[in-house]
Amino acid sequence: MGDMSGPADCPVQMEVIDLSTGWSFKQTDHVDEDAWHPVKKIPSTVHQDLIDSKRLDDPFVGFNEIKAEWVGLKSWTYRTTLATPSVSGEKKVVLAFDGLDTFAAVRLNGKTILESDNMFLPHRVDITEAAKSTSNHEVEIQFDSAFLKAREIKDQYPDHKYVCFNGDSARLAVRKAQYHWGWDWGPLLVCAGIWRPIRLEIYTVRVTDVRMDVDISEDHKLATINATADVEGFESPIAHFLVDFKVSLGGKDIASSTVEIGRHGKASVQLKVPDPELWMPTGYGKQPLYNVSATLSSDGMPLHTESRRTGLRTIELIQDKDSHGQSFYFRINGVDIFCGGSCWIPTDSFLTNVTPEKYRAWIELMVPANQKMIRVWGGGIYEDDSFYDACDELGILVWQDFMFGCGNYPCFPSILRSIEAEAVANVRRIRHHPCLAILAGNNEDYQVQEQAGLTYNYEDKNEEHWLKSDFPARYIYESLLPRVSKAEAPWIQYWPGSPWSHGKISSDTTIGDMHQWNVWHGTQEKYQILDSLGGRFNSEFGMEAFPHVATIKSFVEKAEDLYPQSHVIDFHNKADGHERRIATYLVENVRTATNLEAYIHLTQLIQCEALMFGYRGWRKQWGDDRHCGGALVWQLNDCWPTTSWSIVDYYLRRKPAYYAMARVLAPVAVGVRRAHHDWSVTHAREPRTQDWELWVVSSRLTEITADVEVKFVSVRTGHEIKEKIVKKGIRVTPNGTTDILKGQVDNLEEEPHVLAARIWVDGELVGRDTDWPQPLKYLQFPERNVKVEVVGDEMHVTADRPVKCLVFEEREGCHLTDSAIDVVPNDKQIIRMRGLKPGAPPLDWTYLGAGEQ
Repeated sequence: MGDMSGPADCPVQMEVIDLSTGWSFKQTDHVDEDAWHPVKKIPSTVHQDLIDSKRLDDPFVGFNEIKAEWVGLKSWTYRTTLATPSVSGEKKVVLAFDGLDTFAAVRLNGKTILESDNMFLPHRVDITEAAKSTSNHEVEIQFDSAFLKAREIKDQYPDHKYVCFNGDSARLAVRKAQYHWGWDWGPLLVCAGIWRPIRLEIYTVRVTDVRMDVDISEDHKLATINATADVEGFESPIAHFLVDFKVSLGGKDIASSTVEIGRHGKASVQLKVPDPELWMPTGYGKQPLYNVSATLSSDGMPLHTESRRTGLRTIELIQDKDSHGQSFYFRINGVDIFCGGSCWIPTDSFLTNVTPEKYRAWIELMVPANQKMIRVWGGGIYEDDSFYDACDELGILVWQDFMFGCGNYPCFPSILRSIEAEAVANVRRIRHHPCLAILAGNNEDYQVQEQAGLTYNYEDKNEEHWLKSDFPARYIYESLLPRVSKAEAPWIQYWPGSPWSHGKISSDTTIGDMHQWNVWHGTQEKYQILDSLGGRFNSEFGMEAFPHVATIKSFVEKAEDLYPQSHVIDFHNKADGHERRIATYLVENVRTATNLEAYIHLTQLIQCEALMFGYRGWRKQWGDDRHCGGALVWQLNDCWPTTSWSIVDYYLRRKPAYYAMARVLAPVAVGVRRAHHDWSVTHAREPRTQDWELWVVSSRLTEITADVEVKFVSVRTGHEIKEKIVKKGIRVTPNGTTDILKGQVDNLEEEPHVLAARIWVDGELVGRDTDWPQPLKYLQFPERNVKVEVVGDEMHVTADRPVKCLVFEEREGCHLTDSAIDVVPNDKQIIRMRGLKPGAPPLDWTYLGAGEQ
């Protein structure tokens, strides 16, 4: 490294030295020099480093998770040697840590320079004096066991009631990703390490932050960007500094202004953008991204530039009194958006293995599935910048929880200080992203309060009372976090928790958001009535399903364990009581199986049906005075190969429910259903008749004209048992629901049949829906005569009799336009394929009752 000192009175351009290589690590209490092992890369986690050095078997395979428990109980030390340039004048040398997991002591040349106890906090340490005395330095970072430290801290505050839904309750005392303590979908792997980048910065002055408060006129014809740059080192007496602000779009400059630095190191300007190109969610418009930069200069020499990429848009959470209580939905640039989407957990137990490309691949999956929103769950992390960048680029709205999940969190003074610093740092980091729709204080902590009988008097506004109660975390969610949010990002709606209902019980269906778990958890209702259990915004609900067989084979080491209830397959399902619940929903609805692949298909069919019933009904309610403002399935993804509620498994293999959601959330979708009756209560004596209804939902913002038909197709013969009904020239309500038809099914006189609906717009078939007699287990499925003909990059699917849930193999690198389809006679469906290798064998497929003769 060359000498960068220059004249003592000359400000210098910032130099950044990446410190991602040259590290080694060891178990702290191993004293021999040969205890050190190389680290492939930084950021890293100790588990992955142990795997790389052949000292730990992959915890995702077999029962290796248990064998890895010791790692989280030990202290680990990382070290490297770094060189600093010679330093003179007013230059600074700073070690910047974006994230240390979690109890970390940093030593420079044997001297402790930083102690951290919050995984979510970045740190900057000035090492200028050390750099002046020597150019070569040894850096060591010791990570103590977060598992053991958590228990120590818990013991220091014994008066607090540590209650939680998942993991060791001591986790509540530590600012670390809570899922590391194990969850009902993830393993117990308490990680440690340098989990975000480290770098060396050498500079005289720098721009520390760029804030953009955007105001858009009511007619959307003018955007005003109130930009503020914070500057460090501006008080230097030897130079005159200016900040040049610039707004550009697609490389073209839109506006610019140069100003002097004011008091407290701030430079502010107003930048006008006439006729702004507005950022819209996917399906509603484009996602133009403006670049706003602030360049710090002295005597015409640029010294440092910070930039932020943002989208220009207005966003509102609409909470109006209405016929159903109080609404809860989002309005973007004046357009009401039904937020169908998913919840997001960390996509790996070892976070440093997730690349920007993998984040992009995950978010890309949401677009063809017609999803509009993803919820970053509060037991994980404030996600990587590349996650939010992908959401910006692809038009996916983000519901962002703060990192509190399923617990009664303590509020001793030091943790409150840490939480405030964490909140400020992370809100500042992500606030410029146009995808960011809402900041929510926690995940299910109010539900923990309710179930544990903790004190919560909504009418008591005395914060001191909150802190002295047995539910002190109310102070975090209703005082600390809203204050930070208002100060740092007042344009983003803050919401105390998910779920939360303005002080009412969290299961209130008339106000706020809710987590509807009485299908699967709770009272374990039949999934056919899921939509009737929802509220104003259903921010969690779900149904478990096995992953695809290739994923199961990735963690099952022995062929004899490839059966549905094997020990290792059960071990890779962390949900409490999952054996009983999966079995219950299977036995209630389908004829169960013992063959693994058949069993996988049945669990996936149940998940597919459950989510379809929920989404289909809730989206219909959107047109009823915005009765339901959105639904976010639990969950999009997995953090390891497992059986869970995910609709896409760890290896990005889509489960059938992914496709069912895509169809129900399509821009224009037809729906048909008969009224549900509970066959278990009526003891198989069905009511003589059932009402049925047909409707269309549309997210188009202008009225369209459509043709709709419904056919009545015998499950047994494939014949139409009565004349189909066709309605032409239907005027479809924009951004709402249009009721088309109602009728009755005679359950005693008419043989079991499928209601099969289709819709055409401008002569193009754009959607299908089917309604089947329930439960499916009472139906016979012989002689379906399914044909799948491969024609180039298409599969043409036909059947002589109705087919339920025809699922295609999910092969790596191959993308399908549809799967998990219902097929009726005389309605050929065409599935397009992308990425199937030339000469590869056709995709396998199966359907309900495929083994029947």
